[in-house]
Amino acid sequence: SNKYSYIKSPEKPETVRQYFHNVGFSDTEIQLAVSASPHILFSDVDKTLKPKIEFFQHLGLEGSDLGKIISKTPSILAKILVNDTNDEYLIRVVSRWNGILKIHPEKSGLLRNIEYFRNCGIVGSQLSVLLVRQPRLFFYEELKLRHLVSRVLDMGFSTKSRMFVYGFHALSCVSEETFDRKLELVRSYGFSKEEFIEMFRKAPGIPKLSEERLKLGLEFFLKEIECEKSVLVRVPICLACSIENRAIPRYRVFQIIMSRGMLRKESSFPSTLLLSEKNFLKKFVLRFGDDAEELLLAYKGH
Repeated sequence: SNKYSYIKSPEKPETVRQYFHNVGFSDTEIQLAVSASPHILFSDVDKTLKPKIEFFQHLGLEGSDLGKIISKTPSILAKILVNDTNDEYLIRVVSRWNGILKIHPEKSGLLRNIEYFRNCGIVGSQLSVLLVRQPRLFFYEELKLRHLVSRVLDMGFSTKSRMFVYGFHALSCVSEETFDRKLELVRSYGFSKEEFIEMFRKAPGIPKLSEERLKLGLEFFLKEIECEKSVLVRVPICLACSIENRAIPRYRVFQIIMSRGMLRKESSFPSTLLLSEKNFLKKFVLRFGDDAEELLLAYKGH
């Protein structure tokens, strides 16, 4: 078209234009956006545009509604990325983005909830984590949001801790009924409610595990390898590890090493699960020279 006639190769601009069409932008909205920010036409659709558009779609903005906002404020595409390292800027741009209020008055809770989080001490990168992981939290009714924050605080999380937002996110993903079922499951293995809450504070993802996976982990650590409950309370993240693909292969190696007294100091098996595969192999396999081949075979299940 005449609009893009100055471009030597129309391939990328046409791909961008087609992408905008596919997500619901009209020709007029595309023209307005391009007129204000011509560089948009040279964006990489998969690496640049798609993550940014999906960010807004997760906020509930799609099709012509999103097209209206982008065409009025095209610079927002250049300034927002879901993996932007400048968290403060990300939040500042979104919180000042009045276009969303004009098109969706019912979503005016966005700014109110951002302000509420800030008053609770959840700011900067913590606020950004919530916005990216669970954007719909920012449109919760005020009473529902306050109740959720109260639950997190009652479980001993501090808004000054980086773990607060992960605990908050976890509780927002499971109902109170589901959380209580996970609690009762863990208690059935001899843990107290207080111990479960402590485990939750250290590994907020635990309530999001399926009951089957949680039970599999408890059976393996407490019954198969007879791990002390206190160890799981101290390192609860190991319950989130894959038993088949991570725990069992490493335990085979750990058993050989411990039975032969190959380690100078006592080592706790659950702590080995925190290591990356590269570091695990380096520390528990490759360093043992003549035994390395046997240990590697055990690790691979041979």
